[in-house]
Amino acid sequence: MRGMTPPTHLLYLHGFRSSPHSNKAQMLGAAVQQLQQQGVDVAWYCPQLPPSPTQTVAELRELVALWPRENMAVIGSSLGGFYAAVLAELLGCRAAFINPAVAPARDLARHIGEQTACHDPSARFYFREEFIHQFALLDPYPLHHPERHWALIAKGDEVLDWREMFSHHEGAQVTLLDGSDHAVSDFALHMPALLRWLGLTQRGA
Repeated sequence: MRGMTPPTHLLYLHGFRSSPHSNKAQMLGAAVQQLQQQGVDVAWYCPQLPPSPTQTVAELRELVALWPRENMAVIGSSLGGFYAAVLAELLGCRAAFINPAVAPARDLARHIGEQTACHDPSARFYFREEFIHQFALLDPYPLHHPERHWALIAKGDEVLDWREMFSHHEGAQVTLLDGSDHAVSDFALHMPALLRWLGLTQRGA
């Protein structure tokens, strides 16, 4: 973004039932590690998020409490995109969204009950009815400074409506993919654009 310096702190937030082991998290983490090896001053954080929305936001606010607001960015995928928007509104920082869940209070209501983690089926958690109310209270939309943000939205998303995602991010730098899917299985093709937006283009790229 013009006038913005590259972030010194990057936070990645995974989606519902996902984890730091997701493909996008792993790819971005590896890219940041390469940048660090090239001498770029950027810290990378990708925590496991708890099921409770209130607890998640409290833990994230504690994690970034001492981070410089103008030199940090949050990247969120799916439900992580919702949390990224919450943090961006609370802190005034930049955020990037990948197929963001913009209405989790509505969309996750059918998932109340015991759930398994996508990357570890043996890991289970209980998604409580009270979490739906917490999502409603945290609703960060409309975004007050969309010009600070970037979004990657796939028309082929089989989980979320791309039109709804797009309407919630008017004014942001949005890339609409004609196909792809909810997981953005072709994320490797689009990650360089995200890094360029962040001002973190790898040498030789």
